[in-house]
Amino acid sequence: MALEALSALPLVSVAINQFLCKGCGICASLCPKVLKMSSSGKVSVSNHALCTGCRNCENHCPDFAISTMAD
Repeated sequence: MALEALSALPLVSVAINQFLCKGCGICASLCPKVLKMSSSGKVSVSNHALCTGCRNCENHCPDFAISTMAD
């Protein structure tokens, strides 16, 4: 995808509910450019700007710990 096309995408906010996250890593494996496993064993957002809003992380989270919202 060209840089111009990336800048035209809406910014998507990804929020992780640390209370609900059990650290399974499914979301981080689906989207390693945006999500990473932290030293606490839970997922965290590493780069909001690279999120395309596909919602795969949210749809595959077995604990409903991820929510996405376009800004």
